[in-house]
Amino acid sequence: MAETLEMRVIARLRGDLPEKFGVPRQAGLVDDLEARIVFEPEYRNETALRGLEGFSHLWLIWEFSQARRETWSPTVRPPRLGGNTRLGVFATRSPFRPNPIGLSCVRLVKVELRTPEGPVLHVAGADLVDGTPILDIKPYVPYADSRPEALGGFAPAADGTLQVVFPPELLSLVPEGKRAALTGVLAQDPRPRYQNDPERVYGLSFGGMEIRFRVADGVLVVCQVERSASKEGN
Repeated sequence: MAETLEMRVIARLRGDLPEKFGVPRQAGLVDDLEARIVFEPEYRNETALRGLEGFSHLWLIWEFSQARRETWSPTVRPPRLGGNTRLGVFATRSPFRPNPIGLSCVRLVKVELRTPEGPVLHVAGADLVDGTPILDIKPYVPYADSRPEALGGFAPAADGTLQVVFPPELLSLVPEGKRAALTGVLAQDPRPRYQNDPERVYGLSFGGMEIRFRVADGVLVVCQVERSASKEGN
C-alpha cells in the first residue's frame, strides 16, 4: 500500500475566474490578471511573512481541487498537441496526476499585513481558479530558479495570441481596473484547442460578469457583456 502524507490548506486564491474555462494555461501569461492570497484563520500570522516583500516573485504550491480523482493514468493527452497524442503524465503539467498538485510562479504585487481577512498577498499572473487551495508559498530565487538554457520539450514557447476586438460600448460595461486583465485572458484563446467553429458563441465568467465572444481567423470578437446572475442585487 502506498504511503500517504497529510497536507494542510494554508490559504486560498481569490480572483476573477470562478471556472476553469478562461484560466491561462500557464502562470505569467497574463500579467495584468491580479488576485489575492487570503490565509486560512490559523495561518493569519504576520510574522510568517516577514522578509517576503524583498522578493519580486513567488512559487505557489497548490491543489488541482477541481480535478480530484480516485485513480490516475500514466499517460495523458496534452491539449498543446491537439488532444491526439499520449505522453507520460510526468512529462506534462496535466492536473490528472497521482497527487493533484500544481506549481506556479507569480509576481508579488504587494504584501498587505492588516486587513479584515488578516495578512493578504496581492499577486499577478496566476493560472488558478478562484478558491484554489494553496498548500505552500516559497520565494522565487533568481540565481537558483532561473535556467535560461532549459529546453521546453513539446512546448518550447508560448502559443500565439488572438487579436481581441472589444466594442467600446461593451468595454465600457467592464470596470476600468479589470479591462486589461480581461482582454489579456481573451487574447490567450480560452477555447478548447480542438474547437474551431467560427459561428459558435462562447461564454466566459470573469469578475462577476458573463462575457460572450466568437473567434474566426485569429480574431476574437466580444459580442455581449452582462452581469452574472449570481451577482444581481449585490
